[in-house]
Amino acid sequence: MNETTSAELTPNDLENALKEMCNLLSKNNDASFIYDFFGCLFTPAELNDFAKRWLLVREIDKGTTQREIAKKFHISLCKITRGSRELKKDESAFRKLLDYADSLEK
Repeated sequence: MNETTSAELTPNDLENALKEMCNLLSKNNDASFIYDFFGCLFTPAELNDFAKRWLLVREIDKGTTQREIAKKFHISLCKITRGSRELKKDESAFRKLLDYADSLEK
């Protein structure tokens, strides 16, 4: 018999953990702390992927073609297409954050 001594994490547990982190980060106004937190949470490769995804969405928003983005950032068209689809969704979180970033730059 293979009995597990500890409870398995459920998808709900993982979602709640993500929501908890997002809630805590949303209440923190220290960008340096959030940057350091990301450095603890993600590997350098994950941080690079994270940053590239944000940059590719910014490029899509500027009107850069998907092929140009793929060449510039050395990423697959599949990842770019995903970002493009997310950006086009109603109530897109990407769109909201881009609009917020634009409002801060003005």
